[in-house]
Amino acid sequence: MLKGEGLNYIFDIGKPSEFQALRDVSVQFGDKKLYGILGPSGSGKSSLLYLLSGLRKPTKGRVLFDNNDIWSLKSNELAEFRNKNFGFVFQRHFLINYLTALENVLVPVNKDFKKYEGRAKELLCDLGLESCIKKKPFEMSGGQRQRVAIARALINEPKIIFGDEPTASLDHENAIAVMEFLNSYKNHATIIVVTHDQSILKEADGQIRIIDGSLKEGDL
Repeated sequence: MLKGEGLNYIFDIGKPSEFQALRDVSVQFGDKKLYGILGPSGSGKSSLLYLLSGLRKPTKGRVLFDNNDIWSLKSNELAEFRNKNFGFVFQRHFLINYLTALENVLVPVNKDFKKYEGRAKELLCDLGLESCIKKKPFEMSGGQRQRVAIARALINEPKIIFGDEPTASLDHENAIAVMEFLNSYKNHATIIVVTHDQSILKEADGQIRIIDGSLKEGDL
């Protein structure tokens, strides 16, 4: 169970450019479900995702995972916690150009390469990437690269997968294919996706909307 309680986030505190991205946002996500976070550009939806995932620290408020405040952890403990429990898919794939698809998927488990190699190949095959296992990013299409990034996010068998506009750079066909796969994976993990495109959330179990840094009532 993941919760955000009274989350506030302010950029550039004390500077002329100070801006409050989130205002007293409280959310709760159940286990093994798919959720969408919607909102226009600049609404604060990505900021919320980064706070929930431990990538940014709230100015005020708490993030609870199984009733434990993740921001009570020391920085090295938090990094280890994220690597063990969370998977990340971003708008850009952030693959390493000189590594093959298989090697990119195995980056998070570099020390346990042999242990996870079979799982990495299985994930790539499940994502329709059998022919790309030995290819490097520049030899693949945008949709293929994003699916490799999804396989990389899943390699550690995370409990929560965070997606920040994971389909924004894809055409509609590839976007739907990516979301269908993520929906099929929710039996294994909670999936939280930030998007501005509500059409890709047809199978979502819940949606929340962020407007001007505040939670719109009536969602989830």
